[in-house]
Amino acid sequence: MKPNLERLSGLLVYAVIAVMLLVVITMLVLGGPALIWNVRISLLEVLTLAAAATASWYFFMRLIHRLDYPAGMLTSMAIFVSSLALFILISLGTRHLLQYPQYGETYGPASGPALPLGNVLEFFRRIGDFEKVDDIAADPRAVPPPVRRAPQQISLELETREVLAELAPGISFNYWTFNGQVPGPMLRIREGDTVNFTLRNHESSLHEHNIDLHAVTGPGGGGEASVVAPGEEKSFRFRALNPGLYIYHCAVPNMAVHMSHGMYGMILVEPEGGLPEVDREFYIVQGELFTTGTIGRRGLQVFDGRKMLDSNPNYVVFNGRTGALAESMTAEVGDRVRLYVGNGGVALASSFHVVGEIFDTVYPEANIGGAQFHNVQTTAVLPGGASIVEFTVDYPGTYVLVDHALMRADKGAWGLLHVTGEADPEIFDH
Repeated sequence: MKPNLERLSGLLVYAVIAVMLLVVITMLVLGGPALIWNVRISLLEVLTLAAAATASWYFFMRLIHRLDYPAGMLTSMAIFVSSLALFILISLGTRHLLQYPQYGETYGPASGPALPLGNVLEFFRRIGDFEKVDDIAADPRAVPPPVRRAPQQISLELETREVLAELAPGISFNYWTFNGQVPGPMLRIREGDTVNFTLRNHESSLHEHNIDLHAVTGPGGGGEASVVAPGEEKSFRFRALNPGLYIYHCAVPNMAVHMSHGMYGMILVEPEGGLPEVDREFYIVQGELFTTGTIGRRGLQVFDGRKMLDSNPNYVVFNGRTGALAESMTAEVGDRVRLYVGNGGVALASSFHVVGEIFDTVYPEANIGGAQFHNVQTTAVLPGGASIVEFTVDYPGTYVLVDHALMRADKGAWGLLHVTGEADPEIFDH
């Protein structure tokens, strides 16, 4: 029996070598050296995988049947390890090995979304030092009061902090934030204001951060002037030239990675004379979270750059986490309501809709001073963009806020507006 197995294992090796040579010779006949050169990466991947598979089969067949040939077994293991290593090097390239997740080349102006392995190991080493935030969600009611004054010089400050918080019950995530919340605080200034802006990066952070305010006219929206290392702060000054509602976000490369960790917010530049008075204002920003585990998997979830490149977020949320807008938004029948709605995501446009309401007025793309839309059911909120919607609540009940690409509600993109007051049967009756 043993001699037959020995011959069979030897024949397998010769057969694989023969097939490899046949493939190479056939390609040379068909297209010559030019064909070999153009498909060299795929060809080497196939050949190294075939060598690794053959070596492992040779080794285990002899091990299981207790065939005595230690030199051959050692040789087969050496071939297996070296072939597998070559396959990995050919497929990923050397500079993509020490990062998470491993993947091929990207073609943006900066490095791709994978995290260097050193950063990942440092995160785990210092995980006990990160601030644990009880609730990452920005309060949608935390809207600064209207600005009804002449232009003046003002100061604004934000701090970037990397924290741990739950994105859903039992599921935690390493958020990178402005002021320890997602979205960052809503800022409210007036057209013509001169703003002295200071950005600090908390000393516990692992990464550099900065801020790009879409309301700023200047290099990088302030981003070039505000790159701060952990423990550092920088300031710059700008004049608010254009009224509107604008996104701000971290723009340190890779920008999409920083935003996908929660680094976005909004700044409202009010026009001369301000916006029309309303009874209630709310602050809502949609975002995306890309995690290594499947949706709903418990425990600490790590950012997944591959899913971000594929535009496939595990979670699509309002204000940083699932259920963030379930309880805090209230109004009375007859109230005029204004929603400041932004999109800090890096992949998906939002189709913002309030079930059971019609937007009396929409400031499309959050422009102020341009055309307005009226009697709108659903409005587009683009990535890195915003919208302002207004409506009067005429009937009590619970009104659901959604991205009307409704599968995203199952990923977390929903909220509730609770309206109390007297019901008018002329409007709705049941």
